[in-house]
Amino acid sequence: MLYYNYILYSESHDLYYKGIDENISRRLYEHNSGKTRYSDGKGPWRLVYLKTAVTKSEAPIEEKRLKRLNKRSLESLIISAGNEIEQGNIGFNSEG
Repeated sequence: MLYYNYILYSESHDLYYKGIDENISRRLYEHNSGKTRYSDGKGPWRLVYLKTAVTKSEAPIEEKRLKRLNKRSLESLIISAGNEIEQGNIGFNSEG
C-alpha cells in the first residue's frame, strides 16, 4: 500500500495543512466536508503538494520535516515541486 505526504491550502484562511494518508481523494473530501477537527470551518481546502512515500515508515518522517518548515520554505517547496496537481497529472478527484 502506498502512503502519501500531502499539503492542503485554504485560501480563505491563508493556512496550510500537512498530513499523511493512503487515500488522498477520501482525505481531501473529509477536510472539505468538516469531518476533521483541525480543518473544520477553515476551508475550502485544495491540494497543493503530494509526495509518495517509499515506505510506510518514511511518511511520518517526511510529515515531521514538512511541519517544521516556515511558511516561506513551505511555499518554495510547493513551487519547486511543479504544477503536476494543477495540470491534472495526479490521478484522483476531490469527491471521495
